[in-house]
Amino acid sequence: MTLPQKHSAKGTTIFTVMSALATQHNAINLSQGFPDFPIDERLGLFLHEATKEGFNQYAPMPGLPILREAISNNFKQRYGLDINADTEITVTPGATYAIYTAFTSILQAGDEAIVLEPAYDSYIPNIEMNGAKAVPVALSAPAFNVDWNKVKAAITPKTKAIILNTPHNPTGAVWSREDWNTLADLVRGTEMYILSDEVYEQLIFDGKEHYSVLQHEELRQRSFALYSFGKVFHNTGWKMGYCIAPPALTQAFRRIHQFLAFSVNTPAQYALAKYLAAPQSELIWKMMQQKRDYFLELMRDTPFTIHTPSGGSYFQVAGYEHISDMPDMEFAKWLTVEYGVATIPVSPFYSNKKDDKLIRFCFAKKEETLREAVSRLCSVSTAFRGQTR
Repeated sequence: MTLPQKHSAKGTTIFTVMSALATQHNAINLSQGFPDFPIDERLGLFLHEATKEGFNQYAPMPGLPILREAISNNFKQRYGLDINADTEITVTPGATYAIYTAFTSILQAGDEAIVLEPAYDSYIPNIEMNGAKAVPVALSAPAFNVDWNKVKAAITPKTKAIILNTPHNPTGAVWSREDWNTLADLVRGTEMYILSDEVYEQLIFDGKEHYSVLQHEELRQRSFALYSFGKVFHNTGWKMGYCIAPPALTQAFRRIHQFLAFSVNTPAQYALAKYLAAPQSELIWKMMQQKRDYFLELMRDTPFTIHTPSGGSYFQVAGYEHISDMPDMEFAKWLTVEYGVATIPVSPFYSNKKDDKLIRFCFAKKEETLREAVSRLCSVSTAFRGQTR
């Protein structure tokens, strides 16, 4: 029997490959984007409370009302936005699921969807699994800004969607208000939908401000905004996210969602609702910026090049041109095996495997983890340049 090939991706994801290699060689894992420090103790206590209070059965399909209300209140507090908890918010088992469901809500065979690369690796397979064609548009390295002329050139009568990500994975680049205004000019008068992947929206640094697609009233009417509790509250294993969209798009989203997951982990929803309603002990971004700054300070003693400090997210991209001219995939594997530090090469984030000789580090780790990892990186010698091809 022949099984259908639903998308063009080969093998397992680069995150699985590099994490497995890290385990095999007992390397420090700065590859996959998950923290190695504990969650806020209060969040864990709320989860325990949920099970004791009987929140152990199926939740309503859109999500627990108390969680959707808490999300609505949180966005009102942080952005001044009025979001209807009943008709515009759907709780999902993670943001990756929400991305797939949003694409499935709007795409059909023959459609095209623009993807800004480097891009999170689920985007293109999600598009292709819906019978549509992904149209990659490269961001401008090393700052990874949007080349709007290239985006405009990629739009055709078949273009149904564009997906974007800010703060950006893998580069940490952050969109400005002007970017949203330019996008609005491009899609005005079209039938294009927008998927705005904003999973790192509360992890933004250096006094910058996150501008959400929801703050642009014109774009909001054609957008799915996608979020992750796991990234914000450092509990990625809970696999909890949500989608905010106008009522008509939310209805389309839920038509798919009800036959995929239907409902999401009830105790976790209760815990997150209680946690969102509780006073926060510190600004969420502040701890992560401290980790980024600490990592960058340590990296000064290594032969790696930091072209642009991360503006947000868990990640920092670095060049290795002073060490080797190996392809980034080979270099990342070599670094894991020979020096015991696992990273992610950037080329797998491109459909054409474009290689800018860059690797991605995850700095969402304990200080001792970062200190030990960078001490190993400090021993990477430029003497290997001619030997590592």
